[in-house]
Amino acid sequence: MAHESFEDKDVAEYLNANFVAIKVDREERPDIDNVYMTACVSLTGEGGWPLSIFMSPDQKPFYAGTYFPKYSRYNMPGFTELLRAVRKAWDNSREELLKSGDEIMQAMQQKEHKKSEVDLRELTDSGAAAFKKYFDKNNGGFGRAPKFPTPHNLMFLLKYYYYYKEKEVLTIVEKSLDAMYRGGIFDHIGYGFSRYSTDSVFLVPHFEKMLYDNALLTISYLECLQLSGKKHYGEIAERILLYVERELRSSEGGYFCAQDADSEGVEGKYYTFVPEETIQLLGKEDGTYFNEYFDITEKGNFEGKNIPNRIPALELGNIETILEERIDALTPQIYNYRFGRTKLHKDDKILTSWNGLMITACAKAYRILRKEKYLSMAEKGVVFIEKHLSEKGRLKVRYRDGSSKGEGHLEDYAFYILALLTLYEASFDIQYLKLAVSYAKTMLAFFFDEKEGGFYLSAKDSESLIYRPKVVDDNAIPSGNSAAVFVLKKLGDMTGDTEFIYSAELQIKYLSGAIDHPLSHSYTLSAMLDFIQPGKELVCVTKDGETAALEKFLNRYYLPGLSVVVKSTENAEQLGEVIPFTKDYPVEDRTAYYLCQNRSCQRPVYDISALKELMEL
Repeated sequence: MAHESFEDKDVAEYLNANFVAIKVDREERPDIDNVYMTACVSLTGEGGWPLSIFMSPDQKPFYAGTYFPKYSRYNMPGFTELLRAVRKAWDNSREELLKSGDEIMQAMQQKEHKKSEVDLRELTDSGAAAFKKYFDKNNGGFGRAPKFPTPHNLMFLLKYYYYYKEKEVLTIVEKSLDAMYRGGIFDHIGYGFSRYSTDSVFLVPHFEKMLYDNALLTISYLECLQLSGKKHYGEIAERILLYVERELRSSEGGYFCAQDADSEGVEGKYYTFVPEETIQLLGKEDGTYFNEYFDITEKGNFEGKNIPNRIPALELGNIETILEERIDALTPQIYNYRFGRTKLHKDDKILTSWNGLMITACAKAYRILRKEKYLSMAEKGVVFIEKHLSEKGRLKVRYRDGSSKGEGHLEDYAFYILALLTLYEASFDIQYLKLAVSYAKTMLAFFFDEKEGGFYLSAKDSESLIYRPKVVDDNAIPSGNSAAVFVLKKLGDMTGDTEFIYSAELQIKYLSGAIDHPLSHSYTLSAMLDFIQPGKELVCVTKDGETAALEKFLNRYYLPGLSVVVKSTENAEQLGEVIPFTKDYPVEDRTAYYLCQNRSCQRPVYDISALKELMEL
């Protein structure tokens, strides 16, 4: 609609003469987007973007819709005619419109009604059963086209498999991850994943690349590496991170939002090839080999051209051969040629919430793969947020062109706290744990409903809207509410702080009563598994801060229910301030491991093999 209507001279003149036109960036103001998307669903029964809302001066919506063509067609009202009709109704039937606005408000508030809580095991089992039912056994993923990666669905299933050892569940995850990598949704030349596939086999994507998808997919591939032991999942994760490092990372260490799908007004132009291009660039022998490897043919697979893919690799039986020496030598030449052939627009906003997810991915990559560059990527991301997106202990929404903007929302806090905790357990640097505790206290103070449970999307001192929603659905990214219960549970386990423990328990009760359809709450279901299964805490006490043996142990095993704290001579005082019970653990001449559960610790053991026995690994 932006090009078709808003930039049209006639439409703009009428709109500006008769309405107060306000354009909202839903990434910067998810609170406004959520409130009025809820209104649109209440009015029309469906939602989506672009979202058009007509409201009274007191913010109450009375008409809503998604896409409107400039002129009426195919039984769709045209935006031009709609503007005139709304103006006429406002002049002649204003009372009816205002009454409609009041009714919509009532419907929106009723939507917030809390149900009684449900048994957590029942919910997680029903979620796993639903994913099994909708799994596409032939092509991987879930349901029909279009197919979105939705990595947190796979993260839930990985954890479900870990606890209940249902082989079918792990097979679903592996087949889906393999199918996504093979397809054109993965950029085999420059790496990274596109937003979704327009078909059932993950061949033809909507070519836009989002930071959050690539962060969450990195985590999914890394966790599958740990659970399955199959190295190619780690190699795919590294390729995603290389894409992010090359094309979405700012010079100061923050991460940009996205890259557009279009080049020179044509979707996919940047990404597609004909065989003659590669042969001309690489020579006949290498070019032919490259084309065969990536299924680049004369016929083409997308509008007469080719999206490089590895879908035939399934039939050839070599999907796990990711690192192919000859191809890896040729691909940079194609990458550099493509980079100069045409350009992609980059959305260079740096969002706190999405950066939190990317920092989490980098920290997890360092913990599992032990490559220093991933630690650097995570740490520089934190430095960026602390410098540009934090002010007096409160977070901002976004940074662009040298300035930060917007008061932080729930997901900004929840995702950033998750990043800090993941980075602490990767590096054991006490500063990250201290920051996580501080921001979690702020999150509880400004967003939490201490009576009913649940976090509001906006802070209690933020700009007043017509109502203050609690968002619980895990859609393209997990909800702030589901991420919040994760970090509260983690902090409660790590610190023993009763505020975190009680808040986590109230939050999970609230979420258990808020779930209508388990498929829309996979990140919440994943958190529920941590409440069902008894968690464990590991306190490592080391005189000189040496943690190499512990790090090797942690990178080998997938241990979602384990929280790890390291005490050394150097950090003992600071750690005692954050986690008072660690004062009781003496620093000895040798490294000691205390395994605890429900605040009760076993006798210390002094080597990793003994720790493995205690944990029955």
